[in-house]
Amino acid sequence: MQNRAIDAVIFDLDNTLTDFMLAKENSVRAAVDAMIDGGLPLPHQEAVDRIFALYKEIGIEHQKVFNLFLEQTVGSVDDRVLAAAVVAYRRARGGSLVPYPHVKFVLNQLIKQGYKLAVVSDAPRYEAWLRLNYIGLQHAFDVVLTFNDTGHHKPDPTPFLMALDMLEVEPRRAVLIGDWVERDILGGQNAGLHTVYARYGDKYSQYADKVDGQETKPDFVVDDLLQLMTVLDQLNGGQK
Repeated sequence: MQNRAIDAVIFDLDNTLTDFMLAKENSVRAAVDAMIDGGLPLPHQEAVDRIFALYKEIGIEHQKVFNLFLEQTVGSVDDRVLAAAVVAYRRARGGSLVPYPHVKFVLNQLIKQGYKLAVVSDAPRYEAWLRLNYIGLQHAFDVVLTFNDTGHHKPDPTPFLMALDMLEVEPRRAVLIGDWVERDILGGQNAGLHTVYARYGDKYSQYADKVDGQETKPDFVVDDLLQLMTVLDQLNGGQK
């Protein structure tokens, strides 16, 4: 593969490798049911909507969202109700967090073909490693970088450049694939990478940061991760 143009692939994690938002919704719904069983005086859907409104305000990764929700809804945090919600949330998350179709097949093919692989995520380090372990991909990557490792959120190019440095690959010889245009794709472009928009996983539209006066266009768009192999083939000039 000495004449190959691309040496590395950098993946976003949430909604690129796994349907994070589906798992989040299932987990929140389970937590709400547990709180209602504990005496929460709200209809199920109203409670779910309020929690996601909080996520939109304080961030989808916020670890104390149920505390804030209970304080706003009933005026205090009952540890009995909170504990039930957290346990229900974690149980549902474990059952809902799975890889997208073809993820393991594609990663195996890339490894066999000698590509260097990385994950760059805005998630907290512990949460990112939890997700990778849940979906059985904790050993698939040469480099895993989270916000705790880089200190920068996408679209800042720093996380991508750090990953490239650790992989010892030049930006022009690497591909970034992610679902969030305003974070992943713009960040990859800022770092000089070829960019692939994982349209199949775009679940963040309601949380998206719009870039005023700028329309970010990826180099490629895929509706199934399997199509990444075709993108790489094209970038490599049709070489197998």
